Amino acid sequence: MSAYQNTEQMKGDFYTQKFEAGKQDGTLIINMGPQHPSTHGVLRIVIEVDGEYIVRAEPVLGYLHRMHEKMGETQTWGGFIPNMGRVDYGHAMAWNWAYVGAVEKLMGIEVPERAEYLRVIMTELNRLASHLLWWGAYILDLGAFTPIMYAFDDREMLLDILQRPSASRLTYSNFRVGGVQMDIDDKCIELIKAFIPHFRERLPMYRDLVTENLILRRRIEGIGIIDQDMCRRYGCTGPVLRGAGVPYDVRRDEPYSIYDRFDFEIPTSDTCCSAGRYHVRLAEMEQSLRIIEQALEQLPSAEGKHIMDKAPKPSMKPPAGEAYFNVEGGRGKIGVYAVSDGGKVPYRIKLRAPGFSNLSAFAEAATGTLLADAVAILGSLDLIIPEIDR
Repeated sequence: MSAYQNTEQMKGDFYTQKFEAGKQDGTLIINMGPQHPSTHGVLRIVIEVDGEYIVRAEPVLGYLHRMHEKMGETQTWGGFIPNMGRVDYGHAMAWNWAYVGAVEKLMGIEVPERAEYLRVIMTELNRLASHLLWWGAYILDLGAFTPIMYAFDDREMLLDILQRPSASRLTYSNFRVGGVQMDIDDKCIELIKAFIPHFRERLPMYRDLVTENLILRRRIEGIGIIDQDMCRRYGCTGPVLRGAGVPYDVRRDEPYSIYDRFDFEIPTSDTCCSAGRYHVRLAEMEQSLRIIEQALEQLPSAEGKHIMDKAPKPSMKPPAGEAYFNVEGGRGKIGVYAVSDGGKVPYRIKLRAPGFSNLSAFAEAATGTLLADAVAILGSLDLIIPEIDR
């Protein structure tokens, strides 16, 4: 974090000038990022501080803009699928699903039942990997090194499982219009069934080691208040919204695929602070285990198809029209709006990234807090910068 007030390098910067114009006497304008480790990517935040207290804060985006939506207008419908795994590398499976779901809706395609179960299993496993990545990195940002080693130990087991049907460990593109690219084998099912009790035994250790730690509680309890009114104004979803006491989850409130067949809870917290968002994500991991267990029990036999007969080719030509499909991602509501003019290249692709809305609440939540609290608030939002900049 470096101060750049009155430096020659930043005199012409728009945000510096903007903050200078409204600067109070005795305050300092500093720059957090775009290479600050706690931003987990090239996110810049311009902050005006009065001593150790934040007077104003404003996120600055655009350092990682890769024009995914524009790329969607230049690639074939099937050729755009790998882009989804690069919008949000944390929960790539959910973005895969949102896109192929929109195309399937556009084409009136019904996915084989086994493929639906495979999508649920892989997406929930990926959600666990995403939450573990957040948990370990968040605690590391707050000064504790040991927890991330445990988190990545468990996460590596998940990646070993997901690698079998996807041939990838991060930027997945396993979903296809009409199903999934590859089925899961018996070995993969064995690994999943072994992981579930293993991880259930680890969760109490996570609680004892970190959640009940007094130092962590002092850092996050009552810090970064984002209440229901703020969530509505900024469009926050996911754990941020549920951390404000609203039990909204796309899987339950706007059911898609076969999620209505599973029994699971929607964890919430009424504290509206960083601690509430932390507790929601940890509770969600247990719910993902419940969904995976039920999906494995109900999984149709291997004789069922993992992709429809005569699945559309990458150069498919959906009929002219528009479709919107949303799913519950690790950071909130993911939406894909697709428009077709009847050609093999999309006319328009619009991506609804939950991280963008969640980050928008940061400036208001951080105002009046200590500078050190900015890291705790940012981390509680679970930001993936490529998703926000997309």
